[in-house]
Amino acid sequence: MGLRTLGQYHAALRDGRVIYWDGEEIADVTTHPKFKVPLEVAARDFDYENPARRDLLTYRDEDGEVANRIYQVPRTEEDLQARVALSRGLSIVGAVSSVYMALLSVKDRLAAVNPEFAANIERLWKYARDYDLRAAEVITDAKGDRSRKAHEQDDKDLYVRIVERRKDGIVVRGAKLHITAAALVDELVVMPTKAMRQDEADYALAFSIPVATPGVKIINRSFAEPNLNAFDYPASAHHSIPEGFVIFDDVFVPWDRVFLAGESQLAGAFAQALGLWERTGGVIDALEKAELFVGLGSLVVEQQGKERDAVVQNAIAELVCYAKTIEMGLDYALRHFEKTPSGMIHPNILAINTTKYYFAANYHQMIRILQDLGGGLTLTLPKEADLRHPVAGAYLRKYLHSKPGIDVETRMRVFNLIRDMTADTYGGWSQVVALQAGGGLVAQRIMMNRTYDMAAARAKALRAAGVVT
Repeated sequence: MGLRTLGQYHAALRDGRVIYWDGEEIADVTTHPKFKVPLEVAARDFDYENPARRDLLTYRDEDGEVANRIYQVPRTEEDLQARVALSRGLSIVGAVSSVYMALLSVKDRLAAVNPEFAANIERLWKYARDYDLRAAEVITDAKGDRSRKAHEQDDKDLYVRIVERRKDGIVVRGAKLHITAAALVDELVVMPTKAMRQDEADYALAFSIPVATPGVKIINRSFAEPNLNAFDYPASAHHSIPEGFVIFDDVFVPWDRVFLAGESQLAGAFAQALGLWERTGGVIDALEKAELFVGLGSLVVEQQGKERDAVVQNAIAELVCYAKTIEMGLDYALRHFEKTPSGMIHPNILAINTTKYYFAANYHQMIRILQDLGGGLTLTLPKEADLRHPVAGAYLRKYLHSKPGIDVETRMRVFNLIRDMTADTYGGWSQVVALQAGGGLVAQRIMMNRTYDMAAARAKALRAAGVVT
């Protein structure tokens, strides 16, 4: 029990899990070259001995024990602010472990329907906290024909379902797609992808199991190849994480690890709870990206000597407005927090969904602005190897010169980051994730319409129209 070392984390990954990547079955993720960068990413969250990060990464639980802050249940606004600060310095492997906050968000409602399942949530959250585990958010089903319900599909396994109920547990079959860091965590926390009707009861399913559970198989892909040059790929070389198709091939789940098994009336609540915390993480990451866009835009303008160009300054102002609107939306969501019956507080649902929608709906426009500021060099800039070559490098230093005080190598690094973030490996991944992570734009629209005080707005409009006084 207690905080794990990086070595202990790596040892836990050598548990016989079944992992595929690029047509190869990988026996040990800790030694395979494809997992080099992903493991370096995950390692950031085990930096417990660093005095500058220890207070950020840890807190003391109700028993006075030191634990990772990803497991701290926010009870005050200060707790919530500390969680946001943590998220800004957390790897994505640690970030997805916030799935336990989603589970705890629905625990009170679940207790009224099935107290044993609610107790399972409490126990497994404490187990993960006490042993410093990492967990994946396993939610999106294959879905098949979207016009049909789960039980109406040609293949009944296109949504994860219960295929057998036993005295000691259930047997499940199906697949969950796009699961970030699934191959690098200890636990797979499975939740319904959407609200379910009573005739879809076998698909109203939530549970948690170790990755190495018999019948679990993970097929991986990443946006970046291993061992990319960090000069040419300043983002991709440091951020690559595999996304997994997680297969459940008749997997046995003991009852003490089940959170939902047919209680269809609560399936939507589980999905929405995860959506809130995932979108909160998305907004925090959005702010980080938006601030980077401002910095990159300002740098590339300075390097080109266009600081006084009115058109350019208008473009920079658009980037600033984007970053500050996201920042203010996040701040509002934290200051106007909401509370569950058991005292857990969480960001304001309407504010988080509105801010996430604003970020995603305008993300590609901000990329267009940044690429327009950068111009053609965003794509055509030669690589570091050419810069280091005695002949080619001399030409690059000559023809990439812009004005006194602007270092050519720095200029290349700025352009490389713009390309990598907006027009290359990490950039392509980010453009899709901006829209789809936490549900697409439609999901945020639904939640905005559902949580906005529409009755008050209608009453206000009627008063303004003179219909009522």
